[in-house]
Amino acid sequence: MPEFRLTQISDTHLGRRFPGLIANFHRVSEHIDAGRPDLVVNTGDVSFDGPSSRDDAEFAKGLHDALPVACRYLPGNHDIGDNPTAIGPAPKPPVSPAHRQQFCDIIGEDHWSFDAAGWRFIGLNSLVMNSGLAFEAEQFDWLASELSHANGRPVALFLHKPLFLNLPEDPETPETSIRYVPQPARARLIEMFGTIDLRLIASGHVHQRRDFTWRRTRHVWAPSAGFVINDQRQDRIASKEVGLVEYRFQPDSLEVRHVRAAGQVDVDIEELLVQMGGEH
Repeated sequence: MPEFRLTQISDTHLGRRFPGLIANFHRVSEHIDAGRPDLVVNTGDVSFDGPSSRDDAEFAKGLHDALPVACRYLPGNHDIGDNPTAIGPAPKPPVSPAHRQQFCDIIGEDHWSFDAAGWRFIGLNSLVMNSGLAFEAEQFDWLASELSHANGRPVALFLHKPLFLNLPEDPETPETSIRYVPQPARARLIEMFGTIDLRLIASGHVHQRRDFTWRRTRHVWAPSAGFVINDQRQDRIASKEVGLVEYRFQPDSLEVRHVRAAGQVDVDIEELLVQMGGEH
């Protein structure tokens, strides 16, 4: 395969009670239908609240099943719960084996790898990192095996949470620790990829569109496909808008295109909070 076209969507947050998010997903679906990439990857928060609403997960999967191309998925904190950090409050809810299993049963595999266009693609469940759950160790063992078969090929890594803000050694703070892969799992990941030709890390979670390169690795933060978080509730790091990201992979090369589907609307989180009523 001389070229592999992949579309990344993220933070769709789908649930029946949020018409604005459903409308944005339909606009994204129309864009995907027109372009017909080889694969769609949703990098997490597929559902609005999977841990407390199985229906959210089932509804989200049904909408994805209607897409005209194959999909792969990774869990976000709204799908399986959040991971604990060394600093900051305990997550609500914490990641759990039951919620992870529900994600796998309804939505799909929560970690995966495949090869295309001379690249190795790896998707990781970032929410189990630093959790102490048995699957955390299992996934690290699986990852070590996958990396041992990279055989010099460039690697593209997909996960829900970005690795870090600007630098690997960025300190964790109570306010921002939940945004990034927590320590010490972050350091372990960076060490494991240290001898690999890691060209791309694609993530979501922060609801801001960002694209920067550290050393030889390009870090792409996909925006939410569903809604934005205003500056009063979240500090601005990069661009706050809904959208998606398109990639073209060729042997030893990568093209990234930042896209907003026609008709997508920047739904503000305040609108969702009103619709949630007493839930939040």
